[in-house]
Amino acid sequence: MNQSINPDNIEIAGETLKELLDYSSDEIFIFNRDRQIIYANKVCEKNYGLPREHLLGKYSNDLLEKKYWTPAIYPEVYKRKKPFSIIQTTNMGIELLTSAIPVLNDKNEVELLITTARELKNHKIITLNVNKKSQTQEEHGIISRSTKMKGILAFCQKVGITDSTILIQGESGTGKGVLANYIHQISKRKNMPFLTINCAAIPEELLESELFGYTRGAFTGSNPSGKMGLLEVANNGTVFLDEIGDMSLSLQAKLLQVIQDKEFIPIGGQEKKKVNIRFIAATNRDLVKQIETGQFREDLYYRLNVIDLTLPPLRERKEDIIPLIYHYLNKFNQVYESNKLISQKCLGVLAGYSWPGNIRQLANLIEKLVIISDAVIDFHDLPETFHKKQDTDLQLNEPRTLDEAIDQAKEYMIRKSYQKFKSSRKVAKDLQISQTTATKLIQEYCGDLRSIK
Repeated sequence: MNQSINPDNIEIAGETLKELLDYSSDEIFIFNRDRQIIYANKVCEKNYGLPREHLLGKYSNDLLEKKYWTPAIYPEVYKRKKPFSIIQTTNMGIELLTSAIPVLNDKNEVELLITTARELKNHKIITLNVNKKSQTQEEHGIISRSTKMKGILAFCQKVGITDSTILIQGESGTGKGVLANYIHQISKRKNMPFLTINCAAIPEELLESELFGYTRGAFTGSNPSGKMGLLEVANNGTVFLDEIGDMSLSLQAKLLQVIQDKEFIPIGGQEKKKVNIRFIAATNRDLVKQIETGQFREDLYYRLNVIDLTLPPLRERKEDIIPLIYHYLNKFNQVYESNKLISQKCLGVLAGYSWPGNIRQLANLIEKLVIISDAVIDFHDLPETFHKKQDTDLQLNEPRTLDEAIDQAKEYMIRKSYQKFKSSRKVAKDLQISQTTATKLIQEYCGDLRSIK
């Protein structure tokens, strides 16, 4: 006859408990009241490249100063005295979702601190930025010389300060994720989490458990203690659902409930959890056609489409192509610690190209060119696709008047000189013009360079 077991009567020896914790797939640290590590399991060795003997006895600030992990979670936990979760990056480049649980004594002081962390292997499809500093449009990669983009950004300023749900539509690579992040940065939630989820890149069952979390013993192979969902982690912030048109119908139903009622039930749970989240969704699909074919819920579409934004393809905002080229040229010059320039002929070919892959294609090409080219990126550095279009592209960008040709040459020389010297006085000396003229021309032609300085 089976007898029930009272968990209160179970005793586990210390060494046995340590062996059990070593079987965990999650990283586990235990800190004492002085924030000193008194226990670390074997997973920590993989995440930080150190034997755990080298971790034991270390203080949290020691490891933070040596950038073994960033950002710090401990100040917030000691301040709140409640469990708290953030995304951290280790010295090995591993992204972790870290949760800290304080154990309080009878004086309501933190006696012990237990942290668990699991690797976000799909960090490119699930990202969470917490308390990210506000950036300028240029730093976001948002170039708004064209009338269309100026109108869109002016509209974003109006809707960004609200909590309205936004649906961003546009071709792949047009910068929908960048625009969503920009809207978050100008909103009243800018100091709270910004969660990005690529609905097309995550299997349905994994996406559900990541979003909503699960309770203890919810399914075979689950974490024995359960897991907090990312919606709960991003509470009070913004959730960006990229490629929403690829989400399954069953998940669409659960998402609809969260948007409508601001609450959800974790997998295997019964208790509802309340959240305060602003949703931004994006798609390159025709959702109206998907509704007609039964692939997308009509009620969810209208819940998402409170504010509708459509990003134009790069071929419809040609005024932005050259500024974007210089933006990414300076960005990747900084990344690769180089000082590459671009020839006028090469610039003309790129400016006349149709860019079927939009801004993503342009950014990837400029990064490649910075890596493979000599001091000056020239036409021969471009892929074969551009060579085939050489004649047509150059004709499209030839100056039509003498004044236009002079203006193009002037812009090229000013940008080249300012990129090298970063000073109006030195530019004036280099080009043999007055400093007043140099300052005026730098303001006119080098706005995107100055914002990155």
